[in-house]
Amino acid sequence: MEPLAVGRVVGEVVDVFSPSVRMIVTYSSNKQVGNGYELMPAVIASKPRVEIGGEDMRAAYTLIMTDPDAPSPSDPYLREHLHWMVTDIPGTTDVSFGKEIVSYETPKPVVGIHRYVFILFKQRGRQTVRPPASRDCFNTRMFAGENGLGLPVAAVYFNAQRETAARRR
Repeated sequence: MEPLAVGRVVGEVVDVFSPSVRMIVTYSSNKQVGNGYELMPAVIASKPRVEIGGEDMRAAYTLIMTDPDAPSPSDPYLREHLHWMVTDIPGTTDVSFGKEIVSYETPKPVVGIHRYVFILFKQRGRQTVRPPASRDCFNTRMFAGENGLGLPVAAVYFNAQRETAARRR
């Protein structure tokens, strides 16, 4: 929980919660996401593999990926920007078994260092989560409340910033 609080994920995006389900997020270059890691835009271009723990396959989960720093960390007036949402993910599997209701949008930070947060919620039942109206000005807390998701069961975030010519070398 501490890295999520230090990174202001707890507070700005979600309330304090007790992680209870294992979630592993890995991008194609075998880059596993860890709290506060910096990933290059080329690494995050395509959607990651997200493995979900949990107690059994009958449980259903919703995964949300959001950017609380859009369009820039100093003026995040689009907070949050929704990058991806998958619902009805069976426990003990990965997101490919779920229903993608908001397609993966490649993060393209233009100004400053952005946080990209993966948040996992346990659903009360299958097919109980409705797609949001918009990607911009998304609010994870409000969305969770409207869809009866309660507090998260897992979360992890990484940082990314625009690659300059010097950084690509």
